[in-house]
Amino acid sequence: MAFNRPEERILILDFGSQYTQLIARRVREAKVYSEIHPWNMPLEKIVEFAPKGIILSGGHQSVYDAQAPDLNSGILTLGVPILGICYGMQLLARHFGGHVEASSKREYGPALIRATGGLDALFGRFLRDGSTEVWMSHGDHVTQLPAGFQVTAQSDNAPVAAMSDVARGIFGVQFHPEVHHTPRGFDLIDDFLHQSILCNCASLWTSGNFIEYALGNIVRQVGSDHVVLGLSGGVDSSVVAALLHRALGKQLTCVFVDNGLLRLHEADEVMATFAQHMGVRVVRVDAADLFMGRLDKIANPEDKRKIIGHTFIEVFEREAKKLSGVRWLAQGTIYPDVIESAGATTGVAANIKSHHNVGGLPAQMGLKLLEPLRELFKDEVRQVGLDLGLPSRMIHRHPFPGPGLGVRILGAVKKEYADILRQADAIYIEELHNADLYTQIGQAFAVFLPVKSVGVMGDGRTYDHVIALRAVSTKDYMTAAAYPMPHDLLSRISNRIINEVPGVNRVVYDVTSKPPGTIEWE
Repeated sequence: MAFNRPEERILILDFGSQYTQLIARRVREAKVYSEIHPWNMPLEKIVEFAPKGIILSGGHQSVYDAQAPDLNSGILTLGVPILGICYGMQLLARHFGGHVEASSKREYGPALIRATGGLDALFGRFLRDGSTEVWMSHGDHVTQLPAGFQVTAQSDNAPVAAMSDVARGIFGVQFHPEVHHTPRGFDLIDDFLHQSILCNCASLWTSGNFIEYALGNIVRQVGSDHVVLGLSGGVDSSVVAALLHRALGKQLTCVFVDNGLLRLHEADEVMATFAQHMGVRVVRVDAADLFMGRLDKIANPEDKRKIIGHTFIEVFEREAKKLSGVRWLAQGTIYPDVIESAGATTGVAANIKSHHNVGGLPAQMGLKLLEPLRELFKDEVRQVGLDLGLPSRMIHRHPFPGPGLGVRILGAVKKEYADILRQADAIYIEELHNADLYTQIGQAFAVFLPVKSVGVMGDGRTYDHVIALRAVSTKDYMTAAAYPMPHDLLSRISNRIINEVPGVNRVVYDVTSKPPGTIEWE
């Protein structure tokens, strides 16, 4: 869906940093709209974008590498403030005549930077105590300052940890203010956006404004056509349903596909919530046998995602043919889906895994795609849902993958495994609610492992299945830490699963962070 951009916007030019998406997230947290585009975005497109400021991301290369991304000097003629981060600062330093060299010691992790003199509008709040902790991740550093710049801060390993040219509105930092490991990083980004002598942005990027933009875009693009939405009951598709229902009314039909890979009682709950209480037209399709048949003996997770994605589209298109005037397929695709599927406009992100609604889509489709949440992060989606009047319990439900239990059953998928996992997961979530921990956890779920273990039950030997439990704390779902689950609660959950779910004799807990792991196992 074409997106009608807000009037005030920040352009982020991506040079391949693993943190680029976090820059966009921090800018939006400051209530300013931002977009990420590739470092070689043509100047005429940048002029058309009309940014109030430009941020140059970090990158994994050296500015002197033969194929390294370079600075588009045309951005320096636009008269808007520019902030270079890490590699972005090194590009600015080199362009204006400074020197960048390999550090004798790579600086990765926490570092203390110290103010070197008078502080300007960008660094005054950030360095108000004279020093602060930051997160570094670089092998090169600036060794000679370019003319017209002042050294604003230093660290033990970086003689130029920050630099300023206030007259031209150009600034650089060697560290990463966008990550949570830089405690005052948000202050720096916030001041870059809002200080009157810098970008001077108002706080216009709000949930209410997004809803207004999105509703206008939907009406303009869809016109009198009809839309079919693949409704899963998860947060993302639920918010899309509410948004489209407000914009289009009876032009929207939701198709809820029971693929045999849903959570316990989920199909009945979805129908009750949307069809009975919200007045949304929902068609329920029982396609469990179709999905299970196509997944038979398929163990590779990428193959499973693609099969599930293709089958979903096939079912949607089949149902759409039964309806009059349907030209659009709506989906709950959000920004992290696009990033992890390497679908961002930069094309420089590594393909971590194909989301069924991004990398899993067939090349030729009979319907056009409508993805009104494609530009949003998960917490932005939740806020939109609340502002649209969806119940808090629904909106704060933990994310559930589009392929459902198909990617929480490791290896080949069988109905027997899905039934076991459904029951185990329901017990797990029930106990988290009972312990008042559910809302403190970003995502929690059970995983069926393709192994069996020896156990003893009723004085007899068992050889049964293993269930893994996963729970993470996360703010943006781009990074996550394993939740420190109380041991007594884990014991209670384990005992209930083993005693109440036939075929399970062992439960384990996953303590892996993201990265190096992903939140889901597949």
